[in-house]
Amino acid sequence: MPGQGGRGGRAPTWHTRQTSESTPPEGWDGPWYRVRTEQFEAAFLPDAGENPETVHNVDVEVRLRDGSRWGATLFTVAEVEVLMRRWAASGEALGGRYFWCSDGLIVRDAGIGNMTRVLTGLIENGEFRQVLRRLDD
Repeated sequence: MPGQGGRGGRAPTWHTRQTSESTPPEGWDGPWYRVRTEQFEAAFLPDAGENPETVHNVDVEVRLRDGSRWGATLFTVAEVEVLMRRWAASGEALGGRYFWCSDGLIVRDAGIGNMTRVLTGLIENGEFRQVLRRLDD
């Protein structure tokens, strides 16, 4: 659906797993690419076979240290342009004249590492809870 995000407009379902000090801070866990920081654990859901360093459009679920869960679809500026051009050709979203996504977060740079730095920055500057959508438990 145009304007609803490239991933269907829904946040992924969190799969609980035990973590330990020996668990790596980031890596593949089935279809998920997980990143652990001191402030949160993020579960990104790239397309199968997608390189985590070149991801332009990805759903993420973030679990904060307090146990709360937050979701978003992250897009790069370049990906938004690609989608709008595609919609201009297909006629969707008023011929590509607009883009919106209820849980969207647009970032400048591609890659899960860059996106994780944005999430960390949002926590550090106090904007995280205004930008991401809280998920029901």
